[in-house]
Amino acid sequence: MTDAPTDAQAESEQPLTAETLAFLTRPGLKRLWTTARTRLERSGLLPAGTIRLQDLDTEERQALSLLLAKPVTGPTATIRLPDLDTRLRTSAVGRSLPETLTALGPPLTDRRAVRDAAQAERTRLWSATETALAATPLADHAWARQWLEEIRRGGTLMRQPSGETALTTITQAIDTLATLFPGADTQPTPATWGRGELATRTTGSAHGLDDGTVLARLVQRGIAMARGVDFPSDAPGRRALWRQASVTPDEVSSTVLTYGLRPIGTTWQEAALRQRADHRLEAHLTLRELRALHLTFPPTTRIHVCENPRVVEAAADTACTAPLICTSGSAATVVLTLLDALSAAGCVFAYHGDFDWPGIALANRVIGRYQAEPWRMAAADYEYLATRAQLQGTPSLPLTGPSIEATWDAELAPTMNALGIALHEEAALDLLLGDLQES
Repeated sequence: MTDAPTDAQAESEQPLTAETLAFLTRPGLKRLWTTARTRLERSGLLPAGTIRLQDLDTEERQALSLLLAKPVTGPTATIRLPDLDTRLRTSAVGRSLPETLTALGPPLTDRRAVRDAAQAERTRLWSATETALAATPLADHAWARQWLEEIRRGGTLMRQPSGETALTTITQAIDTLATLFPGADTQPTPATWGRGELATRTTGSAHGLDDGTVLARLVQRGIAMARGVDFPSDAPGRRALWRQASVTPDEVSSTVLTYGLRPIGTTWQEAALRQRADHRLEAHLTLRELRALHLTFPPTTRIHVCENPRVVEAAADTACTAPLICTSGSAATVVLTLLDALSAAGCVFAYHGDFDWPGIALANRVIGRYQAEPWRMAAADYEYLATRAQLQGTPSLPLTGPSIEATWDAELAPTMNALGIALHEEAALDLLLGDLQES
């Protein structure tokens, strides 16, 4: 190999000549390039320090002698990487040691930078996770801290395809557990969730908590710690564990309560709804039914929506004919699925709920999603009911929690704050039934 002064940068941009490539890839240099590659990848791709090659055979000594431009005669050679870098730059190779190794392939990996980046990603992930946990009721649970520490030690998250995937997974796990355990103890929320419904709420996908997913395993481990039980090893045990957190792993346990629905279609399901309406019987529809049910109604059919099952019961007892749907205190997935279907069929809604802050939040959600008409939900309605309750000597419930603005009436929240009384839907029951009888 002959010496040739070069502009290293310009030369490195050109492919190696066939002659140079043939020389550099000769078997006698294979160990040199492998050892040099290992050293550079460990030291930030800097050609520093020395490498030592032992038990050199004749072919290796000859190749090293030509490459280094000095005789290598013994069984051992100690090679300074700065010298090798300079030699390559000023030879026909015309490029640095890192550039030469890259040209010979595969590309060099800066393992120090990879380690630093991985450590930075771990630090970012756990910092964001701690912040997410601190923003939920789980921050007060000792078991939640233990759960998070076990996840950290186990390394499950760091095996995810990317840092963003890992962060999304652990954040969704925290949100799911915070939904199930919102209080200061380990008792689950009084609400009963369908697993698909819960998954939709916390992940946006009904399949987000399906068996076999990393997220489902993380949540189940959290439930097991909260309840003080061992993590189950089989499917029946996992289903039982879900139930310990008030989660039903199916689409038939969670239902939406309806009354008086009279679709005009010819399917047997629609005929069954009409028959129940004719006999003044309520109907509980499961999510499984709704996914297969197509409802047809006359255009702009007006359907009342209430928050409390007592309204449905009273409507049936008094033979009201107006169609009615109950959210049962929360617009769960099964409720929204039905309302979505009815809205798509051209139905319009009138909504009434509790006059307390959770009731206002739920009303905002339903009214906003479906452009529903507020049904006796104005400030004047609240003031009338509050005054009537006081005149009747009805014990008052204090209005607690942070104030929430009603999107349909700017005066409602100030009026509620001024009077400070919470009124459940039953306080307006006679008025609501009157409306349902007239509809």
